[in-house]
Amino acid sequence: MILIAFAVATLAAIAVIAFCHTNRQMNAVSIAQGFFFAAISGATIAEVPLPVSSFLVGSQYFFIDHLGMYEILITVVIFTFAAIYAGGYVESLIATGELERGSLKLFYGAWSLLLLVIVLAFSSDNLALFWIFAELTTIISAMLIAVLSAKENIDAAIKYIFIASTAMLFSFVGFIFLFETSRSVFGTGSLNWTVLMQQAPLFPPGMMITAFTLVFIGFAAKSGIFPFHTWLPEAHAKAPSAVSAVLSGVLLNVGIYAIIRMAALVHQTSAMAFASPLLLIFGILTVGIAAFSMLPQKNLKKLIAFSSIENMGIMLIGLAIGTPIAIFWVIFHIMAHAFTKASLFFSAGILHRQYHGTFSGDAPDEIHDVFRFQPLAAWGIIIAGLAIIGMPPSPVFFSKLFILFQLGTVSLWSLFTVMVLLFVAAGAFGYFVIASFTKVSSPESHADARQYRTPAGMIIPVVVLIALVVILGIFFPSGETTFISQIVTELRF
Repeated sequence: MILIAFAVATLAAIAVIAFCHTNRQMNAVSIAQGFFFAAISGATIAEVPLPVSSFLVGSQYFFIDHLGMYEILITVVIFTFAAIYAGGYVESLIATGELERGSLKLFYGAWSLLLLVIVLAFSSDNLALFWIFAELTTIISAMLIAVLSAKENIDAAIKYIFIASTAMLFSFVGFIFLFETSRSVFGTGSLNWTVLMQQAPLFPPGMMITAFTLVFIGFAAKSGIFPFHTWLPEAHAKAPSAVSAVLSGVLLNVGIYAIIRMAALVHQTSAMAFASPLLLIFGILTVGIAAFSMLPQKNLKKLIAFSSIENMGIMLIGLAIGTPIAIFWVIFHIMAHAFTKASLFFSAGILHRQYHGTFSGDAPDEIHDVFRFQPLAAWGIIIAGLAIIGMPPSPVFFSKLFILFQLGTVSLWSLFTVMVLLFVAAGAFGYFVIASFTKVSSPESHADARQYRTPAGMIIPVVVLIALVVILGIFFPSGETTFISQIVTELRF
């Protein structure tokens, strides 16, 4: 059975890591786990019709439909590339004393467990079970943030847990309301999403409004939506760059995934008339806060983190519109953002190793002579940066464009506001890159500067992901379009 295979592989990986002695050995285990998960996921798509039956998944509380498999594939791709990247990056952290060698088993053990828990979350039919896995992702990912030998990392991890877990209590109460709504209508309550989708048209709008609002509060914090976003810049900036890529490209998706599932339920009732304005307001506010927070930024990883918040807001706006076309491009944007943001954090990680003495989570970055020292990372930031702000022909350009087209059919004032905010965000990103990457030092001012020899394991993920982003912006395979269209159909938008 699929999930049992995932679980057994993870337990085996953790057991092997426990007996390993070097970073290279532990990293090889994590890479092998990623490839195994990719092979199982690929075989499932190729051989098993979706949604996957409970027998193949392993329990009536689990299922895998097209949206779940889509998220799993994104997760596995980013985790695998991040594991490859982590080999050289972690070795460098050890060499500079930023990571203690004694913490390696904790790091790789938590890494392997986090991959499994995220896959189980995306495979959960039961929403209470999904909530448990979502909470576990918070705790485990906080461990990966706090693993570095710095007090500021522990502070960032604690702030992340406090904000996310406190807000998630509201979503737990929301699921209780949802269960009671199901019980009051049909006599026997359920939190299985497949059952709720069949029952949803008969649910009282008032109860659905309450349930949706409470669930939204919890998972808005999980996905960095205003006003629950304050943990995100600190956590993403201070985490090791391999972890930052996972946090932005995968962990934020857990929150958005839950909001999409709840929006699909509410869409079957008249309560959507309340949910749509709520999503639109918070989406616009999130984009606005992110855009203006990017303007004064002098720290690259924080800039990228605020860009993640901006893109979460764009997804909320698409959900608020609620048309099949808008939902199609929201789903597409999840993938486009994940791959683009991972490549940005990987590139930033190389710069972190080059300028590690002055390149911290809080201090302004002192980047200079970047094309002399790290041309690959510089071009990675430039290309992926152009992609994330929506320059054609990047995949983010198409998803933002069509979501904005759909927004224009709902409210021209909202469209104008969002476009201005997106221009602010793009200008802030562009200004930072131009100001930082054009700094050229005199020979005597940095006479002791040495080029960081970037390992091949850190280069390959950057090159491959940027190539993938470029390809996704140019080619739209029919299989990709069909798969995403099937997601929209199953969500009943």
